[in-house]
Amino acid sequence: MTKRERDHGGGLDAAIARFGGERIGWIDLSTGINPHPYPLKTLPADCWTALPDKNALADLIAAARAFWQVPEGVGLMAASGASALIAQIPRLAARGTVYIPGPTYNEHAAAFRAADWRLTDAAPAEAQVVVHPNNPDGKTWTAETLPCPDAALTIIDESFCDVAPMQSLISLSARPGTLVLKSFGKFWGLAGLRLGFIAGDPALIARLKDAVGPWAVSGPALHVGAAALADVEWARDTRARLAEDAARLDAQMQIAGARMLGGTTLFRLYEVDDAAAWQTRLARHRIWSRVFPYNPRWLRLGLPHALHWPRVAVALA
Repeated sequence: MTKRERDHGGGLDAAIARFGGERIGWIDLSTGINPHPYPLKTLPADCWTALPDKNALADLIAAARAFWQVPEGVGLMAASGASALIAQIPRLAARGTVYIPGPTYNEHAAAFRAADWRLTDAAPAEAQVVVHPNNPDGKTWTAETLPCPDAALTIIDESFCDVAPMQSLISLSARPGTLVLKSFGKFWGLAGLRLGFIAGDPALIARLKDAVGPWAVSGPALHVGAAALADVEWARDTRARLAEDAARLDAQMQIAGARMLGGTTLFRLYEVDDAAAWQTRLARHRIWSRVFPYNPRWLRLGLPHALHWPRVAVALA
């Protein structure tokens, strides 16, 4: 795989090796993970010691159906992160051509290449993948603007859509050959929990369940996920806070000389004169950011924790 295909945010260990310091002293803004995670409650002891319970899985799925308003009759499953599902999806259909409008999250292309699909630069294609809203520019799609209306396999990645639920295309999950991905770790800020969901064509969901095998979700993830998905008040308040913080970051970055390009309220994409130089400048203040090998002027920042705004202001001054 090329560097472009596998390039990601994170990688704080590499930043520390290059610029020094210790992990506890760094602010990682290179990802789009909510810096104020869902508050963890006391978990039953047996969720750590027993095999994941079927009733707990049923509770999680019921909470997910309600939270995302999954249409009746649509298949829904959970797994250990959306990336685990992305790796399996290309094996659900016969190899052919796949169109993935980019630049975008590169694990989709990597998964299809690994399954011997051929990536094409334009529609039409046998399969299509759209990231909605897109990472890194925040572009959104509608049912009418999907690039390959006749594709046999359609994947809609809504990993960042929980900040704007009214834009969700979950209703399209009722279409044959369509799958909608949902990430838990980003909006709820618990990426280490490793929990993701996929809704869509029941026949495809059944094959995915066979592919990932039993106990695809850990006991702690079952309990935390069910509680978080049922907490609609926390979700509502979180959306409001993220919107305020995104506007605050935009204002600071624009004063510092960056131009706002797009993003979501979990991450912001800016155009700067030299993204690598900006990354180095921030890193000297122990703040890690995201740059892109395919565009030397793009800089992406996640949102700081409430305690970290003063350090960000100093770094940008």
